[in-house]
Amino acid sequence: MEQTLPANPPPNRFYVVPCMLTICSLFSGFYSIISSFNGHFFAAAVAILVAAVFDGLDGRVARMTHSTSTFGMELDSLCDMVAFGVAPGVLAYLWALTPYGRYGWLAAFLYVAATALRLARFNSQTVASPSHDFTGLPCPAAAGMVATSVMFSTHVFKTTDTVQHITLLLMVYLLSYLMVSTHRYLSFKHMDISKEKRFQLIVGLILLLILLASEPPITLFGASLLYIFSGPVLAIKARISNKKPIPASQENPPF
Repeated sequence: MEQTLPANPPPNRFYVVPCMLTICSLFSGFYSIISSFNGHFFAAAVAILVAAVFDGLDGRVARMTHSTSTFGMELDSLCDMVAFGVAPGVLAYLWALTPYGRYGWLAAFLYVAATALRLARFNSQTVASPSHDFTGLPCPAAAGMVATSVMFSTHVFKTTDTVQHITLLLMVYLLSYLMVSTHRYLSFKHMDISKEKRFQLIVGLILLLILLASEPPITLFGASLLYIFSGPVLAIKARISNKKPIPASQENPPF
């Protein structure tokens, strides 16, 4: 006998919690855009990182409270477009890409378009074939790379110059490619850690916390950089491991 949902299903009292966390992510992204227009680039970068924190919390809270829904997934995708697509694109353009004219805003638009494509592909793959890993660079990680680059340059160099502008311009193109690529990135959502490695993980997290407390911009920039290049490194490693030596019987015989 087929089971059907009741006409009036009972409301989920936790439904509002993950949605409000998603709205907080949207607010942080909007605040980042306003801060960029006002010339407060460091605050704009921090707001993007805050949006990433809320984006990581809403999904976990929804799964813990069993309040996942199609509405929440669509809302999360739309808010991600603002917080991790438009906000980093505006920040990159106003902070470094303005001197390049139309090439600058075209690079910023490319980043925003790549974010939209990345989110659309993620939504379709989540429904069709859910996986524990990401296909392509996640847009929160790409936005974090832009934000931490601004924070790192502001903290270390104090001022901006042409070299930093060109570096961010090339980084925008690289991040746009990585988001729409097929490189595999770890999601850290379903980590199967053995008992032997849990102690090592705790020690590593403590060291990371110490580094983060001592030099937040440098630590966040380094962590973002490692994650960004982990995808291509894993792809190269997989390609090397798939290469098998040709057996002697299949080699060309001598004349």
